Amino acid sequence: MPRLVALDLAAGPSFVDHVTRILDRGDAFLPLDQRLGIDERRRLAHDLGASSVRTADDEIDLEGGRPVDDGDAVVIATSGSTGTPKGVVLTRDAIRSSARLGSRRLQAGSDAHWLACLPLCHVGGLSVVFKALETGADLTVVERFDVDVVNRAAAMGCSHVSLVPTALQRIDPSVFRCILLGGSRPPSVRPQHVIATYGLTETGSGVVYDGRPLDEVEVAIGVDDEILIKSPTNMRVYRDGSTAVDADGWLHTGDVGSFSDGLVSVDGRLDDLIKTGGEKVWPEGVERVLAAALPDSDVYVVGVDDPEWGQMVVTATTDPELTLDLVRQIVRSHLPDFCVPKHLVHLTDFPTTAIGKIRRKTLTGLVQQHIDRL
Repeated sequence: MPRLVALDLAAGPSFVDHVTRILDRGDAFLPLDQRLGIDERRRLAHDLGASSVRTADDEIDLEGGRPVDDGDAVVIATSGSTGTPKGVVLTRDAIRSSARLGSRRLQAGSDAHWLACLPLCHVGGLSVVFKALETGADLTVVERFDVDVVNRAAAMGCSHVSLVPTALQRIDPSVFRCILLGGSRPPSVRPQHVIATYGLTETGSGVVYDGRPLDEVEVAIGVDDEILIKSPTNMRVYRDGSTAVDADGWLHTGDVGSFSDGLVSVDGRLDDLIKTGGEKVWPEGVERVLAAALPDSDVYVVGVDDPEWGQMVVTATTDPELTLDLVRQIVRSHLPDFCVPKHLVHLTDFPTTAIGKIRRKTLTGLVQQHIDRL
C-alpha cells in the first residue's frame, strides 16, 4: 500500500526534489510547518498517520502509520485554531487539475518563472510548485517571504508569484507580471495584474479568480446561502475518513455568498454570522465598507454576546486615531442601522494564521474581554 511521508524540510530545491521522488514511487507526502517546534512537528506527523519522516539527513520510520489510497498525492494540515488540524487529502488528478486550470486562466505556460515564497505547508504555497511542475515553467523556491529576497528574485527573472495581502503591501507589485492574491480579504484597490483568488485547502487552492470560476469549476448557492463547489480539484477525503463533499459531488465550503452573472461574491463564514436583534449581519460586508473609506486603517468586525440584542456588532482596529463616531458615520451612510457597530475596540495587533489570515474566533474572544471590562 502507498505510504504517507512527512516532509520535515525547509523550503528550497531539496524540498521540491523530495516531493518529486515521493510521488514518482507512488507514495504521498505531508509537508510539515517549519515554524513549529520539533515535538509539535512529530506529533502532527503521528496524528495524521505518516509512516515516516524525511529530514535533510535521513528518513525515520514512525509507528502507527496509516497507508494512503492509490492516486493520493498530498495531505495538507488545515490551519485550525484549536485541536488537531484535519488532514485534507488531495489526489494526483486534483493537484494536476488545479495547476492546469489555474495556469490556463493566467495564460502562464513554460515561459513563466514562478516564485514560491509562501509556506509550503499550506496549499497557497504548494500550488505554485504544482503549477511549475505541471507546465514545465521555471521555479524558484525561497525559505520564507522577505522583501529583499523577493525583489532579488524578481530582478533575476521571476515573473509570477502567489502572495497574501500583508506581503503585497510590502513590495512594489510592478516587479512581477502576475500576482495571485489569496489567504484573506484583498485590498479594494489593486493593480490589474494582481488577481484576487478564492478557494480552500479542500478545493486544492484557488478555484475562483477575480470572481470568475476557473474552467470546469461549478459554483452553486445552497441552504443558508452557503457556497458549494463542484470541481476536479476538490479533496478526496479528510485523513480521518470524513468529508466535506456530498453524494452529488458538491463541496460544502462553509462560506456564505452569492453567484450571479457569472461572478462569485463571498460574504464570510457561516459561523461568523452576527445575529443581532433578529437581523443578520455579515462581518465582511461591513468591513468592505470601512476598508473603502479607511484604506490606511486595519479594521475588522465581530459579534459579541449581548443580553439585550443576543449579539452586538463591534469593530476592532489597530489604528489608535480611529474613533467610534467616524466608524458609525461611515457604516450608517452605506448600510442599515442594525449593521452599525455599537463599540470600537483598539488592539495592538490582530491574531492571524501563518499566512496572515485573521483568526476570527480568537479575535472575537479578545474583543469580548474588552467589552466585558466596560
